[in-house]
Amino acid sequence: MNAEEKIIEIINKLRPYLISDGGDIEFVKYEDGTVYIKMLGACAGCALIDYTLKDGIEMAIKEEVPEVKEVKNML
Repeated sequence: MNAEEKIIEIINKLRPYLISDGGDIEFVKYEDGTVYIKMLGACAGCALIDYTLKDGIEMAIKEEVPEVKEVKNML
């Protein structure tokens, strides 16, 4: 399994938690150590989006795929 496949697998494991709060996440691309995602639904306008993105999603991905440097939300 390559890095992109692992990233997509991790995102799919996190999706149910976001969906339960009225949000969602979409994988856009993985390029040069950066994962690009799109936060959807309630997550897109949530005041805690930075916390969810950096301390939740980014941390989970980096733990499993160490070559990932950061996760960015595509607005």
